[in-house]
Amino acid sequence: MTVHYENDGGIGYITLDNPPANSYDYSFMEELGEAVESAANDSEAGAVILRSASEKFFSAGADIKAFAANSSADNMKMIELAHKNLAHIAEIPKVFIAQVNATALGGGLEMALACDLIFGAEGQYYVGLPEATLGLLPGNGGTQRLPRKIGMSKALDLMVTGRRIGPMDALRLNIFDYLFPAEELPERTREYAEALANGASGAIGAIKLSVNRGAGEPLNVGLERERELIAPLFDGAEAEEGITAFSEKRRPDYNNL
Repeated sequence: MTVHYENDGGIGYITLDNPPANSYDYSFMEELGEAVESAANDSEAGAVILRSASEKFFSAGADIKAFAANSSADNMKMIELAHKNLAHIAEIPKVFIAQVNATALGGGLEMALACDLIFGAEGQYYVGLPEATLGLLPGNGGTQRLPRKIGMSKALDLMVTGRRIGPMDALRLNIFDYLFPAEELPERTREYAEALANGASGAIGAIKLSVNRGAGEPLNVGLERERELIAPLFDGAEAEEGITAFSEKRRPDYNNL
């Protein structure tokens, strides 16, 4: 398999493993969709990390030779599948973290952008959306997710020039949310994920859904989504534990609920 899912101690891992560069084709996207679905259905996983098995590439993006060999209709089927699978992540009430340890270009960066957070490694590698240099546009959500993450003009600049940037620039532009020494990246990402998994996972999932469902909507619509999601929390075990712990001046214990 080129993409596989596993649960390691309550943290879900989706691993991209298609040597040498984790380039993707239709079957890769099918497996990615299956892995995302497995993460969604894994009640024991409190957070999910998307990572690469390669030390040189997070993902170099689409298999360009496959693009060239396919018909336009076949290429659009892959785009539609990618849109479906990556959009699914936004509706899963668990935080997904992309652990970017190496070069992420085109669809590789777009997979990371579909996650809720991106943690990067320091080092000599590049990220970018170079599709314009191929006469194409970033077709796996890049034209929509990158502007929402870093702002329209900065995103447009990166996409129309197709230029590649290093991890420090990715942090400066807010493509990366955190940047760690390469040797610390897996541990630091897991520590963050474990903190979420050991927290009020129902509330954390509701926060994610409220943010995603309200994004781009008028404020009154976003507030309506917020009310819809907070209402059931008031009667939930997490809120009872959190409020009781606050009153008793102790740390809440959400693991045994």
